[in-house]
Amino acid sequence: MGSGRNGLAAVSERFAEATAVERIGDGRWSAEILEGWDIVGRAHGGYMLAIAARALAVATGRRDPITVTGHFLTPGRSGPVTIDTDVIRGGRRFTTATATMRDGDGRPLLTVLGTLGDLDESDGPELIDATMPAVPDPADCVLMVPSDPLPPSLMSKVELRIHPDDVGFYKGEPSGTPQMRGWFRLRDDEPIDSVALLCAVDAFPPTTFNAQLPVGWTPTLELTAHIRGRPQPGWLRCAFRTRFISGGFLEADGEIWDGAGRLVAQSRQLALVAKG
Repeated sequence: MGSGRNGLAAVSERFAEATAVERIGDGRWSAEILEGWDIVGRAHGGYMLAIAARALAVATGRRDPITVTGHFLTPGRSGPVTIDTDVIRGGRRFTTATATMRDGDGRPLLTVLGTLGDLDESDGPELIDATMPAVPDPADCVLMVPSDPLPPSLMSKVELRIHPDDVGFYKGEPSGTPQMRGWFRLRDDEPIDSVALLCAVDAFPPTTFNAQLPVGWTPTLELTAHIRGRPQPGWLRCAFRTRFISGGFLEADGEIWDGAGRLVAQSRQLALVAKG
């Protein structure tokens, strides 16, 4: 493992510690992109977004990201990073702020706009015009484990189980439907807080792997997550679907439900289509 903050070895496997930040100045925070939280050597986008959200939570004094949009500028690598935050406006219930993450050489990796608040204060009428995705029990889904070249090393940090109908692409037999369904949880039964949901919405293989397109890196340009609630402990039921692949871009819409059957997060991602 690489060298951690304050020269300590970065050996933690727990997500909360792997996304921790330390204040180093007015509106400035330090963190560490740990080894293993990557996709073929490039830091996982949802993991980077979660680190930035930790900094925003501390900077704003708000516990939960409500809506977060990240624009990915340069692939991240393991090593130290700094996050500069700026509070744009604070209100009674919500605070809006920005964050920019830079690597050790000062290169910007990620810029974020977020509105944060307290999900305990969220209450009101509810209309859910959707049903949970149909996914077999976790034991009947396919566990992702790191291998060369896929799945990536990220799969050693989280537990991901994919619907058996959606994993044919590993054998060169894509389903023909650009979707990924399955289950997500952190390892060792670590609780999933609202920040960890930012990792979950980006943890599954690209939907295009099942769309009869080349299997390869699909770099994210922009990822937006709407956090609706803190999930109950246990598995999260996830589904991601692409409707539009055009002009070299794809979009992927995601939804995440907890064990109580509550919708706890939604996402939309714009990425580049892998070239053959």
